[in-house]
Amino acid sequence: MDAERTNGAEDGAGENGQVANGRTAGGQAAGRQISDGRATEERTPTVRSTGRWRGIVAVALLAVAVGVLAKRPSLLLVGAVGVAFAAYPLVTAPPDPDLSVSRVVDPESPADGDAVHVRTTVRNEGDGTLFDLRVVDGTPAMLSVCGGSPRCATMLRPGEEVTVEYRVRARPGRHRFQPTTLLCRDAGGSVEVETAVAAETTIECSARVPTAPLRARSRPRSGPLVTDEAGEGIEFHSVTEYERGDPARRIDWRRFARTGELTSVAFRTERLADVVICVDARPEAYRASDSSEPHAVAHAVDAAGRLGDVLLDANHRVGLAAFGRASCLLAPGNGVDHADRFRRYLASDPAFSLTPPPSVRARRTQPGTDAGDPRATDGVILDRQLSELRAHVGTNTQVILLTPLCDDEAHRIAQRIESDGPAVTVVSPDVTTGRTPGGRLARLERDHRLTTLRNAGIPAVDWDPDEPLGAALATVERGIR
Repeated sequence: MDAERTNGAEDGAGENGQVANGRTAGGQAAGRQISDGRATEERTPTVRSTGRWRGIVAVALLAVAVGVLAKRPSLLLVGAVGVAFAAYPLVTAPPDPDLSVSRVVDPESPADGDAVHVRTTVRNEGDGTLFDLRVVDGTPAMLSVCGGSPRCATMLRPGEEVTVEYRVRARPGRHRFQPTTLLCRDAGGSVEVETAVAAETTIECSARVPTAPLRARSRPRSGPLVTDEAGEGIEFHSVTEYERGDPARRIDWRRFARTGELTSVAFRTERLADVVICVDARPEAYRASDSSEPHAVAHAVDAAGRLGDVLLDANHRVGLAAFGRASCLLAPGNGVDHADRFRRYLASDPAFSLTPPPSVRARRTQPGTDAGDPRATDGVILDRQLSELRAHVGTNTQVILLTPLCDDEAHRIAQRIESDGPAVTVVSPDVTTGRTPGGRLARLERDHRLTTLRNAGIPAVDWDPDEPLGAALATVERGIR
């Protein structure tokens, strides 16, 4: 059963006690993850009219008029009932829901392809009855539902709760649940209140990226990035004639014993890198191969998190940026506090929103631009965001640009950043499809953009999201070293 309604004072008491006793400071219990939240913690409720009884006034007046002219009391009674329905939303207050949400995920750290059981419970904490409550759990954008349903509709009396149970299919990466959307209508269905409750829950499927594709630019400090510079290291670089003052440990004594020549061995210097992981979150990037599949921005945000983890673990200085509907810029840094800030930005900043934007035609234009061409507004906003990025990115900084390359502007962005000095590497999730003529054309255009970038000297990773990210990165890494 997908949804189960219980009374918190009776049937739900044991379950609530188990959650309360099992929860720790980090929200973990007995191999499961347990999270809870309250509606007032997420956002201000939205109140709107449903228009359900729209037109009832005209029908009621017509019935009254016909009843008077025809001297039919029954029609007058019908008109009175219609007037009562029309006046109901005007004399009653909209619902004021006080709801809490708790979620149990089992297992918390599944293997790739495993089914994860999710149990989300919504409880009426208020004193009033909720006659029409719709629940939509915020499943992670990258995970598909493979059993049950994350939706339900029910009525909740004070103290009662409803439980939604379903299963999602695990995929590699760290996946965060979105806030649970709750929509409550009054008894007549004429007014609805929409709110959201964030019960912080994550599912982490181990698929660690073994390395990140960095180019041979670095800061003058020791680190794990192999450069083209000769000096200290472990990878052979070259043999040079011995010069006075060269360290004795770098003298090739075997060559000296064999030929009598005194030479020094140089190795590839290993340094730290400043890296900014940049996500293309423009409206054009919210594309998917199918309506049931994650869109490209969801893939990019997931890859950004995994690349950030591996680079921060290697003690590189890592920053974060995004451009699109909103901009975000986190300066490069390292350390535990910076790693937490990096993950928090990626999970909660509006610039990385996984909710697709409205249609380009429906978006309002900004003052001072061509109101008849929304793309003019997009171009102005993009230029400003790129200017802000270039102002905070030094010439020794590397930029990993995550973009689906779904339009010509995407590869021009990479070339514009590269022309200002930073070394750019493009990682492109492939969300094209070959099932339709339009999809095949889009795939050919994307292949052409990849070729254009590579011909311009910019490494470009062609990543099929159905394949491991680490394998795709390894192919380009061998080419840029």
